[in-house]
Amino acid sequence: MVYFIKVIIKHIKNKNQKNMNMRDKSINEKVQWLLNVNKEHADLFKNARMDRQLYRVNHPTEFCALKCMDGRINISLATNTPLGIIRPYRNIGGYFDLGWPYLGEELQKWVEYGISKGRKSLILITYHYSAGDKHRGCAGFNHDLESAIAFTLKFHQQCRRFFGENNKVVFPIVVGLETDTDALIFHSQDPSSENKLVLSGSMNTDPKFLLNLIDDLYLDMDMTVKNDLLPLIQGNIAHIKEIKISNREIIDMKHREWVLAVGRGFDWLHEPNTALIVGPYSPDLSVPITKALSIISDNMNSGRILSDGFLVLTSAPFKQTGIDENRAIEKANFLRTYVRKIIEEKFPELLGKVKFLAVTVDENTRRLKQISDEMN
Repeated sequence: MVYFIKVIIKHIKNKNQKNMNMRDKSINEKVQWLLNVNKEHADLFKNARMDRQLYRVNHPTEFCALKCMDGRINISLATNTPLGIIRPYRNIGGYFDLGWPYLGEELQKWVEYGISKGRKSLILITYHYSAGDKHRGCAGFNHDLESAIAFTLKFHQQCRRFFGENNKVVFPIVVGLETDTDALIFHSQDPSSENKLVLSGSMNTDPKFLLNLIDDLYLDMDMTVKNDLLPLIQGNIAHIKEIKISNREIIDMKHREWVLAVGRGFDWLHEPNTALIVGPYSPDLSVPITKALSIISDNMNSGRILSDGFLVLTSAPFKQTGIDENRAIEKANFLRTYVRKIIEEKFPELLGKVKFLAVTVDENTRRLKQISDEMN
C-alpha cells in the first residue's frame, strides 16, 4: 500500500503542474484536459481495488468528510488513505445544514448502509486555512479562520443532535486542514474545550502514544473507531513529512475557476483553481449557483482566465445499471436545465460563452459518461 500511495502522490504533483499550464489554453482544450483528469483518476481508483479491500478488512469503520469545494482539500491524499475509503460531501464555501432534506437523507442512508454491514461511522467535519497567508484560506468565510471554525463547531453540534447524543454508532468530529503543509488538526469532542491535536511531520507515530492522544480527545468514542482513526493520523504525519521534503510549491489561490460543477460524483475533481462545486443539497440552489456564476464572470472580466468560455458540468452518480442509472441521467439533465435558466435570467451576457456538459458517474469505477454535449 505504501508504494501505491507514493505513486498517487507523484501523480497528483504532476497533475497539479499540468493544471498550472492549462491557464492560457482555450476552453475546448481545457474541457478535454478535464475529461482526461477523470480518466486518470478512474485508472488510479481501479488499481487501488485490492488496497481498498484489504483496508476494509483491517479498518471496517465507514468514513465520510464534509468539506469545501476547494481542490486543495483532499483528505484521502492528506492521510495516505486508499481512494474510495473516505466518502466526500462537497459544497461551495463548505456550508452544510442537516435541516436541508436531501443532505440529511443522504447522510442517514450512508450511516444505515454502514450499519447493514456491521460498521460504525466517523464523520469528518472539516474547515481549512493557510498558516502562511490568511488570503489563501477559505474564501467562503472571507478568509476568516475564526468564522470558519465557529460554523464548523456549530454544524458539529447539529450532527450530534441529528444522530443522538452519546450514541455508540456515529461519531462526528471537527478536523481542520492547514493547506500549506496538509497538516490536520483534530478538535476535542467537547466544543467548549481548547484541547486539540495539531499534527506535524516530526511527531511520534507509535500506536500506543497516538491512541493515548485520541483517548484524551474522544472519551466516548468506540475503541474500534479509535483504532481505525489511528492510520489516518499516522498517514497524515507521514504525508506532512513528504510535503516538507519535496518543498512543494504553495498554490496561488486567486480565483481562476472556469468550471461550474453542479451535483454529485466529483470525487475525482481535486484540481485547485479549476471548479466551483455546488452540491445539490441546499433547498434553494439558485443562491450558490448565482454566487459561483458571479465569480466565473469576474474571472473572465478581470483577465484571470480567458474570456472565450466556461463550462457548466452537471453530474449525478449511480451504482447499478437500469433504474439507478436512468435516474442519474434525469438528475444531471435537470440540473443542466436549471443552471441554464439562471444564466438566461441573471447572466444573459454569458449565454454566448457557456458550454454545457451533463454526465453520470459510475461509483464502481469513478468513470464519467457523457449524456449530453452542447459544446458549440
